[in-house]
Amino acid sequence: MNKIQDAFRNGKAFIPFITCGDPDLETTGKLVRAMAEAGADIIELGIPFSDPTAEGPTIQGANLRALSGGVTTDKIFDFVRTLKDVTVPLVFMTYANVVFSYGIKRFAAACAETGIAGLILPDVPHEEKEEFAPVFRAKGIDFISLIAPTSDQRIAEIAKDAEGFIYIVSSLGVTGVRSEIRTDLAAVTEQIRKYTDIPCAIGFGISTPEQAAKMAKIADGCIVGSAIVKQIAEHKTDSAEPVAAYVRSMKAAMQ
Repeated sequence: MNKIQDAFRNGKAFIPFITCGDPDLETTGKLVRAMAEAGADIIELGIPFSDPTAEGPTIQGANLRALSGGVTTDKIFDFVRTLKDVTVPLVFMTYANVVFSYGIKRFAAACAETGIAGLILPDVPHEEKEEFAPVFRAKGIDFISLIAPTSDQRIAEIAKDAEGFIYIVSSLGVTGVRSEIRTDLAAVTEQIRKYTDIPCAIGFGISTPEQAAKMAKIADGCIVGSAIVKQIAEHKTDSAEPVAAYVRSMKAAMQ
């Protein structure tokens, strides 16, 4: 069992997302450590991109703030090197262009050297996965697949090839807090289970402990981004404490 799948062994996994460099990398470090201490099982680190197509206004804003502050991919790799004391798996979420421009092999080598456990590229369709996945697989890094409500007939193909965990997209559209999630996620998860026993985590739109508890009954974990990024936008360099309290409340609700 690899490091990511191992994170799902002790109950339901809570996976928070933050954007590296929002508001600055020093605060990002404080947030990562605070979330890990508060019970996060895996932490998604966003590498900012100028055109983050899967993101709603909240995370788009975080991307712009980070880029305006001078954050680069090299600076983020240097930053991750300072997180050797963090034991929970760290996963990058970014866009294909970021990896292309850095160089796929060079990016994979830097991920391996800094201890990154997985990579999520939401703009890479399953049919183009093999352009990236083998390079990362060779370095022991999981290329994490997404399954959306519209995946339909492709669910079997995506699930059979999945690594690390499967990211189930709860709703159509971009990231952002949703008051209600209408997708029949139990049916999607049941369909996935026919083809793989790799853990499934649901993301896009989850923000409350009640929603987290509901998702924990359906899947192996849940992913929260926008609700956390909103707190960071509000509290800025003082965001570690309120975000840690939020992570504790979400993790408790899922158990």
